[in-house]
Amino acid sequence: MAMDFIVSADGHYVEPTDLFTSRLPRHLRDLAVWEEDFEIEPLGDDGYRYYRKLHTPGFEGWTYARYFHHDGTPQQGDPARIIDDLDHEGISATLMHPNHALFGLYTDNHELSMAHARVYSDYVTEAFAPYRDRVITTSPVPLTDIPEAVAEIERVAALGARAIILPAIAPLPYSARELDPVWAAAQAHGLLVAFHVATGGVQVSQRTAPTLQGMMAAVRTQIQPTLSDELLIERLTGATTLATMVPQQILVALIGGGVLERFPDLHFLLVEFNAHWLVSAVAAMDKAWTVGVGQNRDWWVGIWDDGVPAGQQPEMAQLFHLNERWPYPLMPSEYVRRQVHVSFQEDPVAVACRSATGISTLVWGADYPHSEGTFLHTREAIDYQFKGVPGDERAAILGGTLGGLLGLRAPAPASARGR
Repeated sequence: MAMDFIVSADGHYVEPTDLFTSRLPRHLRDLAVWEEDFEIEPLGDDGYRYYRKLHTPGFEGWTYARYFHHDGTPQQGDPARIIDDLDHEGISATLMHPNHALFGLYTDNHELSMAHARVYSDYVTEAFAPYRDRVITTSPVPLTDIPEAVAEIERVAALGARAIILPAIAPLPYSARELDPVWAAAQAHGLLVAFHVATGGVQVSQRTAPTLQGMMAAVRTQIQPTLSDELLIERLTGATTLATMVPQQILVALIGGGVLERFPDLHFLLVEFNAHWLVSAVAAMDKAWTVGVGQNRDWWVGIWDDGVPAGQQPEMAQLFHLNERWPYPLMPSEYVRRQVHVSFQEDPVAVACRSATGISTLVWGADYPHSEGTFLHTREAIDYQFKGVPGDERAAILGGTLGGLLGLRAPAPASARGR
């Protein structure tokens, strides 16, 4: 592990339970994200008894087994203990995203969302100040008010931010030109723009947010004594079609809307969507704007109007000429290779397809300390996925690409330092 320079794209800061109830403006605290720890008699044979319950609009009652450090002690939001965990896993540095604060950061109540964002960014900037070479915190930016979003980008940049995080489900399409001031501000400050899975789309008045609905569907499937065909199909549909829809929509919007063309120095990171879908997305986008070897570019099709002359048919066209009308100088796949990065924690298919998508498009993340991540098993996960991968490609995916974007460099070998 010591030989790898690993920069994880995906870590989560388990915030203090009262962070927002103690720091938000008083008139917003009734809607604040807050959590409570409790201990119970074990639910099952595993003997597990330590839990945490979330309280916030749309997620009331979300309860989960608590996260622990590598020595088995519970997470309390102590940055020094997080550094110990990174050392234990051999992780050189990590992007650190909010944890369940993500559920209060991107609601339809702008004042509430922005207040959460400011409290969070101020707190983690202070808490991780001694560890800025190891932990790069992402600053959340709600998009419910564009001028205020730009102002928040300017504010966190002044605090030393190197990355911002936006919702996967935004209040307006990511292709919208109204967002250009956001992209311009991020580019001007050299900020990496991240999108995290299962964020956004929260309505304060909604009892159960879509993300909680999805989690509970999985819970209800698990507690069934037998799995019917319908349940099997539902889970497979979620894994294949629905889970990959949101990241592809973000990607298509950024490319088709010309965002990557207008802001060529801006880099985007899709976090925790895994990356196996990327190869088909890249191939399909390019195919839509390429005349194939077997396609007749002069083939006509449409609706014939007998009332007008043959040379003036308004609804007839040479269909495959459309494939030649891509308006930007680079093909979609070229924009992806230049500016887009997709994180994964355990996705051997994405690694196998790296030559098709481009090495720089793939970055690894531990998803620390989540149970779906690799925490406590980082070496096993890396060895499993990178067997037979050339050293330079392995180095780029594990840390070189993301480290370069964040201004981090692998330490020189001991022999080189001694010269």
